[in-house]
Amino acid sequence: MNETSPSAVILRPASRQPGFDFDVTIVGAGPVGLALAGWLARRSVTRELKIALVDAREPEDSIADPRAIAVSHGSRMILEPLRWPADATAIERIHVSQRGHFGRTLIDHREHGLPALGYVLRYGSIVHGLADAVHATPVHWFRSTSAGAPVQELDGVTLPIETAGVARQLRTRILVNAEGGLFGDQKHAKNVGRASDEDEGARQLTKNNGGSRDYGQTALVGTVTVSAPQPHVAWERFTSQGPIALLPMGGVRGADYALVWCCAPDEAARRTQLSDEAFLRELDGAFGDRMGRFTHIKGRASFPLGLNTVDTLVNGHIVAIGNAAQTLHPVAGQGLNLGLRDAHALADALSADGPTPLALATFAQRRALDRRLTIGSTDTLARLFTIDFAPLAVLRGLALTALEFLPPVKTALARQMMFGQRR
Repeated sequence: MNETSPSAVILRPASRQPGFDFDVTIVGAGPVGLALAGWLARRSVTRELKIALVDAREPEDSIADPRAIAVSHGSRMILEPLRWPADATAIERIHVSQRGHFGRTLIDHREHGLPALGYVLRYGSIVHGLADAVHATPVHWFRSTSAGAPVQELDGVTLPIETAGVARQLRTRILVNAEGGLFGDQKHAKNVGRASDEDEGARQLTKNNGGSRDYGQTALVGTVTVSAPQPHVAWERFTSQGPIALLPMGGVRGADYALVWCCAPDEAARRTQLSDEAFLRELDGAFGDRMGRFTHIKGRASFPLGLNTVDTLVNGHIVAIGNAAQTLHPVAGQGLNLGLRDAHALADALSADGPTPLALATFAQRRALDRRLTIGSTDTLARLFTIDFAPLAVLRGLALTALEFLPPVKTALARQMMFGQRR
C-alpha cells in the first residue's frame, strides 16, 4: 500500500458490518512496524490484542538489502528482547569536525559508562531478525493492495488487503501507519496541508499536518574501504555542501565503512557518473587523510534529502509513527532511532489502555517533547553547517571546541542522541 498516512484516508459514517477483524493493524513491515508488532505481541499476555501486519513486500525481499543503518545504544536496549542481529558493529567513538576549519569534538563511550554509543547494522539483517521474532507470535500477516485508500469510520478503519490472491476488506479498531520511504518518494508529504479535491473528510484530515523542507542536497551512499582504518570510530565531517558520515562496518581489519556523502544535487549527479577510481579520489579530497586513502567502493546509490513531518500524530483511529510521522536528514543518524521510540511508546500506551482514543492521546502527548527536540536539532544541524560563510565557520568551530570544555552540555547532547526524551 503506497498511501496510508492520515492525509490519504477518507472519512465516512460507520459501516454496518458488525465487529472488528483486529484491534491493531500495522501498515509497513520495516524495522519500526516490525518492532511495534513484536512488542505488542509480547505484551498481549496481560492485555489480549489481536494484531495484524500489512505490507506489499515479504520480509525475505529485504534480506539482501546492503544499506547500513545506525542504531543508538538506547535503541539496542529496547530491541534486544525481540531480536538483535549478530553482525552489528559497535560505535565506540564519534569524531565530529568541519572540513577546512578548526574545531572538533569527540564523544567516547567510556565517558558515559556504556559498552558502545551505537551500532551499525545492515538493513536486511535487522528486518530479517525482527521478522523472525514476529513470525513466532500470533501476529497475522497480510499483503497490501493498491485497490483504494483506507476508509476511516466513526469507530474504526476499513482498509483493502489481499488474502491468498483474493482482495477483501479488513476492519480494525486502530490503524498504525508505519510505512517508510525516502523524502523524494513521499508524495503525500509534499502537499502537506493541502486538501483533497474529492472529499471533505480528507480535507479535515489534512488540515493539521506539518511541513516539508527540501534541503537541496542529495546523499551519495555506499560501502567504502580505507587503507588506515580506526575500528569502531564513526566520523561526521561537515563540508560546505553538506556532511560526510562514515560508519564502521567491520570487514577485514575493520576497514569497511558505510558512506553517506551529502552534496548539491548537480554535484551528486556528476559524481554518480564517475568511475569508482575517480569517485574515490574526490572523496579523498573532500574528507581528508585521517584514515589514509579510500581504496574501494561498492553499492553506490543516491537519494534526495529533505524534511517531512506531521504535527498531528493521531487523526481519529489512525496513528503515524516512524518515517510516516517524520522523515529526517541523515545527519546525526536520528531517523530510525526516533521511529523506534515512537513505536515503543505506542506499544506502552496500547498495552496499558487498549485500542482506545485514550491510548492514542496518551501516546501523542508523550511523544511531543522528544519529537520536537530531535526534529529541531537535526534540522538545525542540516542547515547551519552548510552555510559557507567564514565568520559562521569560526563560530561553528568555537562551538565544537567548547563542547570539550563543557562536559555537562556534551553529555546532555550525547544522551539525547542515544536515548531521546522518554516519559
